[in-house]
Amino acid sequence: MASEENPGVRFSVFVRQESSSTSLSLGFDPYQAGLNLQFVEPLEDRYKCVTCSFVLCNPYQTGCGHRFCENCIAELIETKPIPICPIDHERIVANWIFRDNCCKREVWNLMVYCKNAPDCNVKASLGRFGDHLKKCQFETVVCINDCDAILQRKDLTGHLQTVCEYREEACQYCKVNLIFKNIKEHEDIACPKYPIQCIYNCGESFSRSELDAHLTNCPEAEVECSYNKYGCHVRDKRRKIEEHEHSCLNEHLLLVVTNNTKLEEQILDLKKTVCERNQVVTQLEEQINKFDVEIKQLSEHISKNDDEVAKTQKILAGHADKIITIEQQSEQLRRFAQEGNNEISALKEIINILKEKVEGAENNIASLVTFEPCLKQHELLLSAHKELLEKTNERFRVLEATGYNGKLIWKICDYRMRKQEAAEGRTLSLFSQPFYTSRCGYRLCARAYLNGDGAGKGTHLSLFFVVMKGEYDSLLLWPFKQKVTLTLLDQSPKKHHIVELFKADASSTSFKRPLSEMNIASGCPRFVPHTVLEGGKTGTFIKDDTLFIKVIVDLADLEDL
Repeated sequence: MASEENPGVRFSVFVRQESSSTSLSLGFDPYQAGLNLQFVEPLEDRYKCVTCSFVLCNPYQTGCGHRFCENCIAELIETKPIPICPIDHERIVANWIFRDNCCKREVWNLMVYCKNAPDCNVKASLGRFGDHLKKCQFETVVCINDCDAILQRKDLTGHLQTVCEYREEACQYCKVNLIFKNIKEHEDIACPKYPIQCIYNCGESFSRSELDAHLTNCPEAEVECSYNKYGCHVRDKRRKIEEHEHSCLNEHLLLVVTNNTKLEEQILDLKKTVCERNQVVTQLEEQINKFDVEIKQLSEHISKNDDEVAKTQKILAGHADKIITIEQQSEQLRRFAQEGNNEISALKEIINILKEKVEGAENNIASLVTFEPCLKQHELLLSAHKELLEKTNERFRVLEATGYNGKLIWKICDYRMRKQEAAEGRTLSLFSQPFYTSRCGYRLCARAYLNGDGAGKGTHLSLFFVVMKGEYDSLLLWPFKQKVTLTLLDQSPKKHHIVELFKADASSTSFKRPLSEMNIASGCPRFVPHTVLEGGKTGTFIKDDTLFIKVIVDLADLEDL
């Protein structure tokens, strides 16, 4: 709680929170400029703030019994270190200030005249005054189309329909909705249905979108003579061009004939140049063929010379190696002759040093014999630590792969090698990692005979379901009665899985509470033939020498511990 020595800290925060909620509920500011509240009955002093003398807005009452507006009491406490009541000059204590909701309701029920009186004769309570102003037909509003017009609410509808330049209206030609002030510009520039006259004054009228189509046929449009590409450069109106083409037909034919003669002359010249170039090409081809024959002969000579050069290089290299070895042997003999005496003395010194080292080594060996028991103990400890690490790593691998939702995905790698081991009798079956029906549920696993077992031995893959001894068996219901689904997963996009479903037999010892590490396995000795498993006709069950087996235990009606 706030102390009296620092009364303004907690109260200022409280006032700000309340003021925001008050402004939302009120909907208008009774002190805004131009708003003159006229009360139906004279305003009593008990409804006036002792500071601003206006009607109380969200009133608060002090310990001395006087009422203040929310903003007035907040300003009084924040601006003065020791706030004093202006009526009885008593000290205002923050902990004794409270919101006067009873007075607030009375103020809200005070009746006031509409501020648009005498045009509007409505009387409303102060609490509903803001709602009335939102509906008052004589309230001054701004046009919603942002045309800056200010008018009374009752005139707004007529203004939006007939007066406002920013109202939407449909173009009378193309029926597109536009702002009213832009319709004239739209008709003059962009409207595709607006009627216009031909720009060549042919007398026809049509819509703007039909102008291009009209210009292709307008008799007054200026066009070139159709024999322009032959040399006639006359340009005139379309109707006169047609007369020109009929009247000047002979001249146009002469132009066509002269152009054709020029083209024939050009064609003859081109034929001559083509014949000359063909002759040059044939001559070049003959020269190329001659050069090819000469190049083949030269390449044969070069290959023979290369063989001879290689043979000579080998002979020379052999002689050079012999010369180098002879020189090295002669140099060594000279050195041996010169350094023989020096080496004998040096060897004697080396022998003496080696004798000293041998004696020191013998002494060290005698001292090391005492450390042999310690070394053996350390080796034993290291081997024990290695075994513990292997066991913990194996346990972590099992825990990571363990599921607690009654589902198992078992990945069997190196299928062909393991099947061969099973056929040879070395490893008959494989066990999956354990899985559980819940955190404290049944402990289960799967068992697979890759070369088959019983009726399926040598021809089928046998798959069995095993109930194992668990830590929470004493809390579970026995015998095990759930449905079990065994699935061999198809790894191709077809997903033609092989599925076998069975329900645990309550009378079988395989599903009673385990007394040893695990019960006798129960399942399908002839789960899938080797021909189907390895053939790949119905599905891809083995991919990268790996197959996947899925086991699902139905958890329905199973109590979760």
